[in-house]
Amino acid sequence: MEEKIIIVGCRLQDEDEERFQSSLDELASLVKTADGIVAASLTQTRHKLESSTYIGKGKVEELSQLVEEIEADIVVFNDELTGSQIRNLSRMVEAFVIDRTQLILDIFAKRAQTKEGKIQVELAQLSYLLPRLTGQGAALSRLGGGIGTRGPGETKLETDRRHIQKRMDDLKKQLAQISSQRTSYRKQRKRNSVIQFALVGYTNAGKSTLLNKLTNSQAFEEDLLFATLDPLTRQMKLPSGYNVLLSDTVGFIQDLPTTLVAAFRSTLEEVKEADVLLHVVDSSDASASSQMETVDKLLQELEVSHLPVLTVFNKKDQRNKEIPLPPADSSSILISAFEDLDIEKLKGKMEEVLKEAMVFYHVKVPLKNGKLVSSLKKDTLVSEETLSEEEEMFYVKGYVKEDHPIHGEISKYMM
Repeated sequence: MEEKIIIVGCRLQDEDEERFQSSLDELASLVKTADGIVAASLTQTRHKLESSTYIGKGKVEELSQLVEEIEADIVVFNDELTGSQIRNLSRMVEAFVIDRTQLILDIFAKRAQTKEGKIQVELAQLSYLLPRLTGQGAALSRLGGGIGTRGPGETKLETDRRHIQKRMDDLKKQLAQISSQRTSYRKQRKRNSVIQFALVGYTNAGKSTLLNKLTNSQAFEEDLLFATLDPLTRQMKLPSGYNVLLSDTVGFIQDLPTTLVAAFRSTLEEVKEADVLLHVVDSSDASASSQMETVDKLLQELEVSHLPVLTVFNKKDQRNKEIPLPPADSSSILISAFEDLDIEKLKGKMEEVLKEAMVFYHVKVPLKNGKLVSSLKKDTLVSEETLSEEEEMFYVKGYVKEDHPIHGEISKYMM
């Protein structure tokens, strides 16, 4: 049975009203993703947040009456609350009180499929819980964390803290092992000099759908926030026949909780290893510009803003054509992931952007050196190949990664 939820937001007077409304709409989408129903919405505008209850006392009373009136199960606040705010509100309102971060963590817990994803989510949940421990016994049971036997003279709170800290240390060790395996896979890819594209973008922009269309794979895709949590990497072929890797990543979101960014850092490292980023944007969303800013900011935090970017404005079939597209700082293309012709155009554009990040070569290779020609086809992006039987020579034009070993190997055959 779906739970009835009231969402609550507080806008500071210097905050942009459009951004505030967009954030509240996003909270409603998060509730839907968590299988809840938004039964009501309550907002307030203030000079500053109330330190003890986030919203003013009068508004808390109004909220309490609303909870009784519609028999709400949960109240979700659109900001991260402190432990004391949660405790005070829980005493004054006859419903379970959570904040935006807890809601996102709940969705992540539901979405995590792999061992790594589950560890990362639990670590983020415990990182969030630790500073808010007082009065959070119920939250502990929700996390499924069994509290250890109390030592002599210890309070339950101290035992809880000790248990959580120990569990976090264990999770960090497990994550470090998985992270080291992932690093060795990445090193192997680097040694093989395989080109990698990474899909980045706001949650629900259509990244998983694009991964499936470009690679003919079956990644989970649904019209929900955070449909993808665990990173996927698949092989795909560019129009020239050149094989590259394409990775999907967890979607970004406005005010992504810091505990999540920290816990998912090893997953996000996949972005750092990419040669080219595909920034997927939902062109039908009225908040597309601010979503692009959020993604750009997170890419800066991950120190990957120097990488070549192809901005993919997706969902062209759903957009209002009278509203111009947001400006892109890089190469861009407008597509619908469901149109095969657009997917082919995107592949062509990916190849163009990749060529710009590579070095052009034109070589003349003796016919007897067929092994090198075969390596050129496999390890470089060949744009033109001619066989001269008279001269017993292959003429090949193409593009190669400057740091690829074959680049040095073909230098003596350059035209």
